[in-house]
Amino acid sequence: MPKLSDSVNGALRTFSFWLANGTVGYPLLEGIDYSCIFAEPRALELTYAIFANVLRFDENGQVLNTKHAEKRAAQWIRSYVNKNYIVDPSFKEWEVCF
Repeated sequence: MPKLSDSVNGALRTFSFWLANGTVGYPLLEGIDYSCIFAEPRALELTYAIFANVLRFDENGQVLNTKHAEKRAAQWIRSYVNKNYIVDPSFKEWEVCF
């Protein structure tokens, strides 16, 4: 049975670490308390869905766009915390589906 490559696994672990310690999405989320997403399961679920949906890797399992996937997830977090924040470009349906 296929499994995640070390590169994809590492991208998910690093994203999780940064998310949990409050440093994900630098500089977009710098100084922004987004801890409220941990109290709302749907918010945390969508954060991970966006990161995973945007993440791309090659045929060898090497991640190609970790920072972009992190940025898109961070944009969603910021829009969740600050209703006046405009995500640009706006999310495509495939980015936010799960």
